[in-house]
Amino acid sequence: MTNAAGRSLHRQLLLWLLLPQAVLWGVAAFGAYRLASRHADELVDASLLQAARALARQIKPTASGLFVDLPRSAQDILAADPEDRVMYMVSSPPGQLLLGDARMPAPPHAGEAGEPVFFDATVPEPMRVVSLDLRLAAAGAAESALRVQVARSSAPREQLARRMLLDTALPLSLLIALMSMGVWAGIRRGLKPLAELQQQMEGRRADALDPVQLQAAPPEVRALAGAVNELLGQVQHSLATQRRFISDAAHQLRTPLAGLKSQTELALAAVDGVADPALRQRLVRVHESAVRSARLVSQLLVLARAEPDAVAAQGWAAVDCGRLVREVAAEWVPRALAAGCDLGVDIAKEGLSVQGVELLLREALVNLIDNAVRYAGAGATLTVRLRRAGDDVWMDVEDNGPGLAPDLRERAFERFVRGATTGEGCGLGLAIVREIAERHGGSAELLPAAPRGCIARLTLPAA
Repeated sequence: MTNAAGRSLHRQLLLWLLLPQAVLWGVAAFGAYRLASRHADELVDASLLQAARALARQIKPTASGLFVDLPRSAQDILAADPEDRVMYMVSSPPGQLLLGDARMPAPPHAGEAGEPVFFDATVPEPMRVVSLDLRLAAAGAAESALRVQVARSSAPREQLARRMLLDTALPLSLLIALMSMGVWAGIRRGLKPLAELQQQMEGRRADALDPVQLQAAPPEVRALAGAVNELLGQVQHSLATQRRFISDAAHQLRTPLAGLKSQTELALAAVDGVADPALRQRLVRVHESAVRSARLVSQLLVLARAEPDAVAAQGWAAVDCGRLVREVAAEWVPRALAAGCDLGVDIAKEGLSVQGVELLLREALVNLIDNAVRYAGAGATLTVRLRRAGDDVWMDVEDNGPGLAPDLRERAFERFVRGATTGEGCGLGLAIVREIAERHGGSAELLPAAPRGCIARLTLPAA
């Protein structure tokens, strides 16, 4: 059995509003049928009583008995309609057939003289019967008891009742249908603010924490939206506090880490020529740790700047992608040569631009080239390509190094996940690239290169 909490509010309102209407319609239909049957009985009883009295007027008392003046034509008229069968019986004294059909049943009780008695009987089909007892006397003769009975088939009466029911039920059904349509439209109209709230919440990204706007909603829905907005505000405040802490901590760590890096470089220079190789090895490890920590702090700062509120605060502008690719590649040529890599640029089309924050896009491209230099290996060839693909701009960094396993291509974009155990990376470079790409309405992915290697693609909407 379905729990009420799992049902649609729209369906529950329809059920609880339409169910009473259906019950009322059934009660009204039953009442209308009973009323129609009563009116049909009254009409049939009136016609039977009229026929019985007309038949009684054809019976005249005489000195020798009773004289029935019922022409054959009148008898034929009484039996003319086979669908509306009419039977009659005249008996005197009551029960002794004088004229008519002897199958006519006796009334359940004798009525007063001149008072009709109506009852239902089966002779042999269901019929409505009227029995009228009379006392007739001729001048100078004894009074005679006379019973006149007329019966009529119940089928016409039931047809009349059904017709009256249809004449009543059809307008009532139409009214109920119109009311149901009105209820359905009213429920949809009343629940429209909830649907708008659902659409606003469904279409949001997980990091979209701006308030829900429902100005024209009723007070109940506005209260719900207010509670949601209050919750979003608390989450936004918590995230802002967390980002501010990370940014402040990174800023505070940059200076001592830079000092530590400089001191280790001086120490390494001072121990050149010293006979103790173990001391130099320890200093090299300290220096590598300092370099890695400094880069981690730097990337944490970039990650903080890539958050939605930080991106909005930096302001957007048109960024010339060709100029950006040339500048970043030129900066990285010396580092690539030092790592034994050949770095080149391939720009398929000039004049390509995107809307965004140039500082963040530069950082994304730097991270892609940095990853390629670190993990492609000595002797690798690196190419930074720029081209147009439909409504998008592709910035690719392709290398012919060992590449990346298929199961790691997506996981490499997660924070602190590294694709290799060698190198000085900290697992934030590709996570920063994807974060920046998504903030600009684009995407980042790793693709296999042919015949070997890897393509790191940054896809951005063209301006």
